[in-house]
Amino acid sequence: MCESKDGLRPHELGHPHNHPTTIDRRTLVGLGVLGLGGILLASCRKSGDSRIDSTTQTASSATQNSETTSTTPPALQTLAGFEHFAETVEVFREGDLWMVESDGIPKHNMMVGIKSWQQQFPLPQPYFGANAWRFPAIPTRAATPVSARSGLYRGAIAIAVNGVPIFNALNNRGDDAYLAGELDQWGGHCGRADDYHYHVAPLHLQAQTGTAPIAYALDGYPIYGTTESDGSAVGELDEWNGHADEDLGYHYHGTSSYPYANGGLVGVVKVVADQIDPQPVTKPIRPPGEPLRGAAITDFRSPLTNHYELEYTLEGSKFLVSYVIDGSMVTFTFTDEAGMTRTETYAR
Repeated sequence: MCESKDGLRPHELGHPHNHPTTIDRRTLVGLGVLGLGGILLASCRKSGDSRIDSTTQTASSATQNSETTSTTPPALQTLAGFEHFAETVEVFREGDLWMVESDGIPKHNMMVGIKSWQQQFPLPQPYFGANAWRFPAIPTRAATPVSARSGLYRGAIAIAVNGVPIFNALNNRGDDAYLAGELDQWGGHCGRADDYHYHVAPLHLQAQTGTAPIAYALDGYPIYGTTESDGSAVGELDEWNGHADEDLGYHYHGTSSYPYANGGLVGVVKVVADQIDPQPVTKPIRPPGEPLRGAAITDFRSPLTNHYELEYTLEGSKFLVSYVIDGSMVTFTFTDEAGMTRTETYAR
């Protein structure tokens, strides 16, 4: 499995386990999680945040210099879909932007079913304050959409309503990550910063959201599931996996075949170094894992709060990796087929 080069980093199953959401989000900020110290100490809603101001100016400038190809609906005052995950995700307006805060860990289980694995493990991420996800409150059609077929191989292109980012369906080799066996049963895996993210639309979230959006593209347009907002069948989609109607204006849909989510971004965005800019920064706490050819992840569980266990098979043998998050420390214990163990500890 090949993860993002920069190192920045399908159904909902009932699987009882505890996620590291017991680490208070503001505590994460205070700890300077993953070395982001100064960034994360910024107030979540500080009106003078230079990064937020810069983003707004960039979007405004881009809009003025782009030919608007259609009229967009007025900015929403609430974002449908996110309310179903209010326990772990916070959404608020900051000027011309929507801000989304989360630790990137979903309520559903993870990792099970991956057959092309690079030995990365889900860890909470510091998507808070100045490092939160953001997208325009008033999306504007760009004169020329940005294709995810020939670019955007780095970083996210959308954010799901459960606070998990969605990357391009194509990995950084240009291969379909789902068809390559790199994704779990929920359409996700971990990047080099142990950051969990999807590479397909999380259609399983429809069990919670109903006919509301399951995600929002980083150009601001919503991503619906397999029906329209009124429950009717989805009409013909364009090459970006979207279309427009009188009620919603332009919007995308998740599908079970490529491009799965938005096939690019039809709205005005800024692209820097082949990724949407700005977006949250994640920083690895340990050296990136290497591909483990032939391994298949068979189980992932949380027997105790902030304690995780991942089982995989390789050449007919079973292996176990357990890890514990204790404040700013993460300790991994690797157990081989003979029961021999080794331990590695890393500081955030």
